[in-house]
Amino acid sequence: MNSIALELAVIFLLLLANGVFSMTEIAVVSVRKARLRRMAESGDNRARAALALAESPNRFLSTIQVGITLVGILAAAFSGATLSVKLAEPLRQFAWLAPYANKVALAVVVIGLTYFTLVIGELVPKRLGLSSPEGISRWLAGPMTKLAGFVSPLVALLSWSTDGMLKLLRIKPEPEVGVTEEEVQLMVREGTRAGVFLPHEPAMVEGVLALDRLPVRDLMTPRGKIIWINVTDAHDSVWHKIVVSGHTTFPVYEGTRDQVVGVVTVKAIYAHLAAGIPPRIRDLMTPPLIVPATLTASAMLEKFKQTGKFVALVTDEFGGITGLVSLHDIMEAIIGELPSESERLKPKAKRRDDGSWLVDGMLDADEFERLVPAFKLHPKPQRDYHTFAGFIMKQLGHVPHEGETFPLHGYNVEIIDMDGHRVDKVLLMPLNQTRATT
Repeated sequence: MNSIALELAVIFLLLLANGVFSMTEIAVVSVRKARLRRMAESGDNRARAALALAESPNRFLSTIQVGITLVGILAAAFSGATLSVKLAEPLRQFAWLAPYANKVALAVVVIGLTYFTLVIGELVPKRLGLSSPEGISRWLAGPMTKLAGFVSPLVALLSWSTDGMLKLLRIKPEPEVGVTEEEVQLMVREGTRAGVFLPHEPAMVEGVLALDRLPVRDLMTPRGKIIWINVTDAHDSVWHKIVVSGHTTFPVYEGTRDQVVGVVTVKAIYAHLAAGIPPRIRDLMTPPLIVPATLTASAMLEKFKQTGKFVALVTDEFGGITGLVSLHDIMEAIIGELPSESERLKPKAKRRDDGSWLVDGMLDADEFERLVPAFKLHPKPQRDYHTFAGFIMKQLGHVPHEGETFPLHGYNVEIIDMDGHRVDKVLLMPLNQTRATT
């Protein structure tokens, strides 16, 4: 009995050795080299050894395979030659089993060894290796490096044989590629699902990664939409363009618009006006930044950083100005379209989850009718109002007060907010929903 226990202990130790090899293999293969490299640069010798293994997979995998194969052969030979023979002896005590004792014992040993090899020698160690690849590879890199040196002749033979077989099959090893753009996007999406990143961050990462493929011609404001200033324009004309456009930077030309002589900002004009100095465009303009239409957005961002300018004129291959690109345009390429202040303040009607509508009183009547077609206003020839607030006033015949309600067109209309004598916010609640809540 003692000899059987000893043999079982030896087999268990062999299975543990197999598990160590499997765990090291999966840990080193799945390790993040960038993280190991950072540890190695900070003086971690174990990380340096693990990185050396990860960067020479042919030698490392051959060493692991030699270890796993030797352990497997020893475990199979030991259990088959000794344990199965000893297990057959008590089975022969049963007359009906005696003729099959050797076969049954061998089958039991093989099934048991296979089960424990899979669990102890493969599955559990690999799960452990995947759970902490950097830590495990750092701790086991030293012993594996020493083992690789010990079996180096056999490893060299295996490496040579592997390379020879690949050449016979005319398979060329692919050069190792670092982290690809697709892998980064996949990791960010996985991080979003795990709650590491916010839902809007993957789109921002994809926008940043796309900057090196995005030419400025796809971001620029086309020439026809640029607000130009002639260097000879009078102050009243310049001021009118500034007020109407709402822009902060304007290209200045002399003669024709392809003869751009500078760029002027509203800030510079304001500064002179505040100081009581009559603004002259020629004195206020700065040299323009001109870039080719084929320049990528990432290169444009770098130019903005180098020059300190945040607006550039885009030229075609013939030297003509085709558009204008700004830092704002590049930011929109990353985070999505940014609404202007006028768009943010524009009156709106918002449909809520419960089916009701929250309506800004200053919303244009035609726009309201388009958004809420079920709520009919007066026919256009009979309208002496332009906004939804005007419709409310006409319908009631007086200036309403906050909280006033009345039913109309299947909705309960409630005045939510008043701005002085002006209807500011109105809530339209479907009547059937109002009854259900009451």
